[in-house]
Amino acid sequence: MIHDTAIIHESAHIGDNVSIGPYCYIGSDVTIGDNCKLESHVVIKGETKIGQGNHFYQFCSIGEDCQDKKYAGESTQLLVGDNNIFRECVTVHRGTTQDQGLTSIGSNNLFMAYVHIAHDCVIGNNVIMANNASCAGHAHLGDWAIMGGMSGIHQFCHIGAHSFVAAGAIMLRDLPPFVMAGGNVVKPYGINTEGLKRRGFSKEEIMNIRRAYKVLYRNGLTVSEAIDELKESAEQSSSVKLMMDFVANSPRGIIR
Repeated sequence: MIHDTAIIHESAHIGDNVSIGPYCYIGSDVTIGDNCKLESHVVIKGETKIGQGNHFYQFCSIGEDCQDKKYAGESTQLLVGDNNIFRECVTVHRGTTQDQGLTSIGSNNLFMAYVHIAHDCVIGNNVIMANNASCAGHAHLGDWAIMGGMSGIHQFCHIGAHSFVAAGAIMLRDLPPFVMAGGNVVKPYGINTEGLKRRGFSKEEIMNIRRAYKVLYRNGLTVSEAIDELKESAEQSSSVKLMMDFVANSPRGIIR
């Protein structure tokens, strides 16, 4: 169903069984997959490709030009996967030529009201961003990560898979997979045990992750020493290897 007041550019591609509510605007070069639903006043612009089964609530702004003074109207993209929920007033910007020219969002994510995803961000799958959480430009957010309300990620920071950022925390450095972080000056607070249990991690694997956390944060080792210490256990545990590789390749350095 497409409401009479919706404005859809003639070059836009609209899939089957798409519902577009009152006063929505769909610009040129937009592709919307099957079974998507747009409530009222949703704006989707730019070279934006949206997968199937996504739900956009009122006043979302998707695929807009980025808030970067270097941006000069270059052709850039936004790609969105399947079955995501964008609640009220979510804003998502396209990429810049200073990076890959692409903002990328995976599938099965929940973005609560007033979430902001800036240019060139890479968001994985099954992510939750609570109300007013924000990712600055070039930030990466791994699969199953959770950001609490009013939390933020500094530009170029990477947040690992299955990690948890507490409400109000501002991440200025990278957060390894599985780790919880919070506080006015952000600190690590153990691993996301409850989240791992809910996702079917075995007791043995959770213990492996817990031991790796202690090597990183409790044994008084430098980062390079901790990486060396983790190499043997990483050969036996894919989760430890994920953690070790993240730390070894961290572009901004991890919180400690």
